[in-house]
Amino acid sequence: MIGIFDSGIGGLTVVREVMEKLPQYRIVYFGDTARTPYGTKSQKTIVEYAIEDTEFLLSQGAKIIIVACNSASSAAFGALKERFAIPIFEVIRPGVEKTLQLTRKQRVGVIGTRATIGSGIYERLLKEARAGLQVFSQACPLLVPLVEEGWLKRPETKRIVRKYLFTLKMKQVDTLVLGCTHYPLLKPIIKAKMGRRVEVIDSSQEVALWVKGYLEKNPEIGGSLTPAGKENGHRFFVSDLTPNFEHIASQFLGRPIRLELA
Repeated sequence: MIGIFDSGIGGLTVVREVMEKLPQYRIVYFGDTARTPYGTKSQKTIVEYAIEDTEFLLSQGAKIIIVACNSASSAAFGALKERFAIPIFEVIRPGVEKTLQLTRKQRVGVIGTRATIGSGIYERLLKEARAGLQVFSQACPLLVPLVEEGWLKRPETKRIVRKYLFTLKMKQVDTLVLGCTHYPLLKPIIKAKMGRRVEVIDSSQEVALWVKGYLEKNPEIGGSLTPAGKENGHRFFVSDLTPNFEHIASQFLGRPIRLELA
């Protein structure tokens, strides 16, 4: 199975993309809804949570892990690679690579949680890859709770998004990185506020393509994964089971799903 974890609902954007691009494989998802969001936690705490999340997915039969959380990707990816001898993917570098392909004016905006923005990882990786690239970052701590509450089209959400994006619009960025896997749920609002000339990078799409490419180059690993089928359906676990989470999850994936309490 392909194991995917996130601090809450946001990682379902990655699940959706993996389902679309790798429909032949079974997925096991863990959303740590009891401890969300990770973006406000210390690096030490995020590392501890990420290790626990990975161990849980391995206990469910996962052979590949996707860290579908930018905060955990920035804070814990190195620790996970050292601890676990399996293929592990994170959502930051795929987004960085796509950004480098698309930026025209070399003016890039990044939005994310406080933990992701505070780590400076996007700015560091982008500038290491291309000298002269300008990166403007904006922490957006209110967006994850808004998504978790299902406030995807509320006027309050639109006003908060507009306030967060105002500085980046003034910087005239031509590319905006969604540095949190919750944010694709708000992509229609974000794109409307930034304008048609700004490319919006969705890291959930990019990491799914990375995993697909990896499995195509390593067919022996793909062969070890559980195939999807009627008797081998995807499983969705959460650490806190709420009707609201189940409603939003089903709505976003476009079909009813059954959540299991981990």
